Amino acid sequence: MKLITKELQEQLIRNGREQAKVKGTSAERDFWPVVKLFYPAGAATWLLTEAEPDDPGIAWGLCDLGMGFPEFGTVSLSELESFVGLGGLRIERDKFFEAKAPISRYVEEARKAGYIVEEVSP
Repeated sequence: MKLITKELQEQLIRNGREQAKVKGTSAERDFWPVVKLFYPAGAATWLLTEAEPDDPGIAWGLCDLGMGFPEFGTVSLSELESFVGLGGLRIERDKFFEAKAPISRYVEEARKAGYIVEEVSP
């Protein structure tokens, strides 16, 4: 399975372009996560909302490496795609993930819990 499909990549880029227009202003967008990635042999999880318009290989989102300190920031998609872990396991996309709220709600709940909480309310 491809980690980021063409359709998902296009949505991440669209969101990134929209955000770039208002970055640093009160009009910044609070996107809903577009895609969830995870490492099946550990607690690492990423909820991605947008990609850098000038470098679509860099995505923004809530990143949780399973160490109790999830944070909103950037991640290299090529690094995620090339990662090979225990027993040859790779990072996967949760094809059943459906966002239930904007990323700010996920960030808020993750900071309280110390990990990404998927059951959030809008």
